[in-house]
Amino acid sequence: MTDQDWLEGGPVEDEEQGMFEHFRLVVDKGQAPMRLDKYMATHLEDTSRHRIQLSIKAGYVLVGDKTAKANLIVRPDDVIRFVMPYRRRGLEIIPQDIPLDIVYEDDDVLVINKPAGMVVHPGHGHFDGTLVNALAFHLGLSQGPEAEDERMGILVHRIDKDTSGLLAVAKNDAAQLDLAGQFYVHSIERKYQAIVWGDLSEDEGTVDANIDRDPSDRLRFRVTDDPERGKHAVTHYRVLERFGFVTLVECRLETGRTHQIRVHMASIGHPIFGDERYGGREIRKGTIYARYRQFIQNCFEICPRQALHARTLGFVHPTTRKTIRFEAPLPADMCALLDKWRRYAHNMTEEHE
Repeated sequence: MTDQDWLEGGPVEDEEQGMFEHFRLVVDKGQAPMRLDKYMATHLEDTSRHRIQLSIKAGYVLVGDKTAKANLIVRPDDVIRFVMPYRRRGLEIIPQDIPLDIVYEDDDVLVINKPAGMVVHPGHGHFDGTLVNALAFHLGLSQGPEAEDERMGILVHRIDKDTSGLLAVAKNDAAQLDLAGQFYVHSIERKYQAIVWGDLSEDEGTVDANIDRDPSDRLRFRVTDDPERGKHAVTHYRVLERFGFVTLVECRLETGRTHQIRVHMASIGHPIFGDERYGGREIRKGTIYARYRQFIQNCFEICPRQALHARTLGFVHPTTRKTIRFEAPLPADMCALLDKWRRYAHNMTEEHE
C-alpha cells in the first residue's frame, strides 16, 4: 500500500478498517539489536512469527516511516507501526454441520452465497448457528483459547444478517492478508441489487456522504456532515427496473462502511423496501386505499427482510494473481417480490390506458 492512512487511529467497526487491528511499538532503550520479525514475535501475544512475517511481506509494517523487511535490525527507540487483520480470540468456535451454498473453493479461498437470516459471526445473542460455525465444520477446524490450529476460515468482510449474497473467506493467513489489503484499498468489485422505495429521478447517480453511528440509537448509522465523526463512504447506484412506487437498483460499493447502502439510499429518500431499521417497512409511496395497503402487507410477508442482495464479487486471487468474478442470482424471496411488483405495475398501466 502506498497510502499510509491505514496506520491512523485505532480499531473501528466498518468492513474495511474494522478488519485490521492497529499497533504501535517503541523499542526499549535497553534492547539489544534484534531482527524485526523476532522482536515483534516476542512483544505480541497470541500472534505467531509466521503470521508476523506474512504481514511484513505484505507491506503492513513500518519502522519509522519506511516499509520494513523481516531481517531489518531494530534498535532502541525505533518506532514500529503496523496493522494486522483481526483474529478472533477467547471465544470457542463450535463446528456445526450447517449446509453452505459454496460458489467456489480452492486451497486459498472460499466464496459463499449466504442466505438471508444467517448471522455471520457468533456474539450478541448468536453463539451458534452462524456462518463461522458452519465454516468451522466445513473446514474441519475449531478455534478457541486453547486451540493449536490457527487456520480457522477467516471472513475478510461481512454482510448483515438479513442481507443475502456473496462473501469471501480466506483459508490461510497469507490469503487473508492479501484479500484484506484488496478490500482496504477498494480494489474489490462489489455490486448489490436492492428494491428501494420510490421512483428515482435519475437513471444513475452517486451518494458521497460520510457515515457515523447514530448517537440516539447504537444499532443505527446515519449520514453526517461532521468530518471529525463520520467516515468517508461512496455508493454508486443505477436503475435496473422501475415499478412506479418502487425501483430495482444496482448499487456498487466504492467503500464498505457498516450498513452503507441502507443508510445512503435512505438518506436520499429511497430506503430499501422492508428495511425496518431505516424506514423501509412502512408505506413510503403509493395510494391511500385499503387494497393498496393490503398489497404492501402481502409484499412484506413475501420478503420479510430488507430487499438487499450481494450479487457480484470480484477480486485478484491471492496466489494465481488472476482476477476472478462471481455472480449469485437473486434469491427466491426477492424474485417473488419483483414478480408481484411487475404484475402490479402492469395492471396499473392497463387501467390508465
